[in-house]
Parts: sequence; structure tokens; C-alpha cells
Amino acid sequence: MSVWLPGAPCTPRACVEARASATAVPRAVLRLAAVAALVLAGVVLTPLGGRIPAGPVKRWCRWIVRAAGVQVRITGATAPAGGLLLVANHISWMDIPLLAAVRPARMLAKSEIRRWPVAGPLAARGGVLFIDRDRLRALPGTVARIADVLRSGQAVAVFPEGSTWCGRAQGHFRRAVFQAALDAQVPVQPVHIRYRLAGGAASTAPAFVGEDSLLASMWRVVSARGLVAEVEVRDVIPPGRHLDRRALARAAQPGTTAELDWTHAALVA
Repeated sequence: MSVWLPGAPCTPRACVEARASATAVPRAVLRLAAVAALVLAGVVLTPLGGRIPAGPVKRWCRWIVRAAGVQVRITGATAPAGGLLLVANHISWMDIPLLAAVRPARMLAKSEIRRWPVAGPLAARGGVLFIDRDRLRALPGTVARIADVLRSGQAVAVFPEGSTWCGRAQGHFRRAVFQAALDAQVPVQPVHIRYRLAGGAASTAPAFVGEDSLLASMWRVVSARGLVAEVEVRDVIPPGRHLDRRALARAAQPGTTAELDWTHAALVA
């Protein structure tokens, strides 16, 4: 098993809610087109990179999620300026724009994305940091690169679970990336992402898990009614509060099993 990709028990068949009825198709198509238009606008502006102010970038990221028909609620602390390790649990493709709506950051992504047509070169031009999850020997070099970016005063966004979960269960934060924050002596900003229905019940419709395809996950989202993305920005963990990466990862872990609707055992039963 890859060091960087622990297995999650979540699968579309076991965890994900059924799609909406056919009556939702016209609305879903319009939403999908709106998301595509906003993403295309971002692609066009990619060469500008860091010259775009953070405010417009954050609004654009919110618009992507809103265009999919999902309400966005961001609560809690304000992410500080300067070097910052931004960490969150991972459920959906929407987590990426939601995390950027908290603070624009350089994303840590699997090295396979670099080889994707169109998306790979664009991600590289956009400042994405790539990690080879199958090469343990590459880990120290990756941590050192992240630390260098953090020392330069930039933010780096990471999903330390290493895998997407359905949202009714979650994985544990893997420790290695937290070493970069310790080495660079920068704060860590924990973020907890949840997806719910308007009435408050947890929803797995946005999940992007197992053998799910991106298109299938996007279609479930744009077909759904009353989805809400809740982004809880927790208090920043200042440098020096935790002296080792194990303790830092544990302190940054958003959510507890008591806050979740299902447990790992229930998913695999």
C-alpha cells in the first residue's frame, strides 16, 4: 500500500446517496455549465499567478461551489497572513475551492496529476506542489520543499488523510507534512469541512470516493437539492506549541468520532 494513500472503506455503492430524479436534469445541466465557465475563467487567468489579490480569488472559489447549487457557510477564525500550513479533512472535489476560499494557497497534490492532459501543465503553472506517494525516499525532499515555501511567507494547503472519505467517517491525519510546519516554524490552520442538507442532516452526495469518477461526483452535486457546505476554520496552532509532528497532527485533526454519524466499523460491516 502507498505510504501517501491509505485505504478508506468508503465506496459510492456503500456510502453515497442516490442521484436525484430525472426532473432535475435541466437544472443540473445549467449548474454544470456554470461551474465549467468559472473553472475556464480561472484557467485563462492562471498565468497571472500570485499577481491576483487574495480577495478576488476567494470570491471566485466560493462562486464555483455556489454555481454547483451548494450554499457556502464559512465560520470561525480568520486565517493569518504569512507562512501557513492549511490542513483539512477530505471528502469531495469541492474541498479544494472551499479551502482556497479560506485562504488562497499552494496545493499539495499527487504526482500523477502532473501527467494529466491539460490539467497537469495548468496545475504546475498554478503553483501546485507535487508529491510522489509511492517513493518513501522522496519524502524528506518533499517535506523540505514545503518548508521552503512556508518560509517564503506563502500558504500551503494539504489534506493529510491521504484519501477521500464519505463525510460520515474520516481518516487520521498522517504526520509527515506537519514536519514542514515545525521546520519552517509557521502556524497550522485546521479546517473542518462538512456537507449537509438544508435541514441539518449529513449528506454524502458530494463525496468523491473509491472508484467514483469526477464526473459522477459532480453530477450528484449539481443534481442535488439543498446542499450546504460548512467550513469551520478552527483556531490557529502557533509555532512552538507542539514540539513533535505526532502531537501537532493530533491537535490539528478536525472533528472527532463523536461528531460523526457513522464509524469505520459501521461502514465496513
